[in-house]
Amino acid sequence: MNSTVRVLMLSLLSVAVLAGCKSKPTQTEAPPSGPSTGTVTDPAPTTPGAYGPGDLDTDACLRQRVVYFDLDRDALRPEFQAAMACHAKYLRDRPSSRITLEGHADERGSREYNLGLGERRGNSVSSALQANGGSGTQLTVVSYGEERPVCTESSEDCWARNRRVEIIYTAR
Repeated sequence: MNSTVRVLMLSLLSVAVLAGCKSKPTQTEAPPSGPSTGTVTDPAPTTPGAYGPGDLDTDACLRQRVVYFDLDRDALRPEFQAAMACHAKYLRDRPSSRITLEGHADERGSREYNLGLGERRGNSVSSALQANGGSGTQLTVVSYGEERPVCTESSEDCWARNRRVEIIYTAR
């Protein structure tokens, strides 16, 4: 290439870069008139049928935030598929929302085994949410193993309640 073409291409590239870096003017907004309540409310969803933050407490499907597992299993049971679809839709509708998936196990088994099992259960729920359209960047998996039981009796019913993943919304 001759030097004129090189200079011309370099000039065009520089103009393109500078145009991309152009900053937008800032506007100052007038403070709202009237008394302030000090609460910040999220606007209602703009898409019909989209979930909003209030739906976490009112929608029956979203209120189901505990997923139970069979003994020594980390596979999601079929009865929880609908709940996974609801939570995944919420994640899609609210990209700023975040979930922590807390995996738990019953008291049987070693501490290390139960920590690993809790993590596998959390990952199973995470995979189900992602398969239904949730984003992996919105999910965090934590395992507590047998350390945080909801029931402390030594019975099958109690152990079944401890084999779980809790869905905790850390950002709505």
